[in-house]
Amino acid sequence: MSALSSDTHPKMEALQIRLWRQASPTRKMHMLAQLNASARMLALAGLRSQYPQASEAELRRRLASLILGEELTSKVYGEILHAK
Repeated sequence: MSALSSDTHPKMEALQIRLWRQASPTRKMHMLAQLNASARMLALAGLRSQYPQASEAELRRRLASLILGEELTSKVYGEILHAK
């Protein structure tokens, strides 16, 4: 099997893969939910940095655009209201 991470010792990587395989479906869904939450937090932090004057509503709208795409987001949330 090829390495998933070049910075992880092969024995530790094998252990991680074994633990993933042994995890219950509920545990796997919990891990996935945590990863999604982390990705959203990082994306939101990037948006705050890029648009420091934006309101929380605008930032949530921009995050939705990243996740859903602009076309669907515009249909659901309307156009972006830019910060002044």
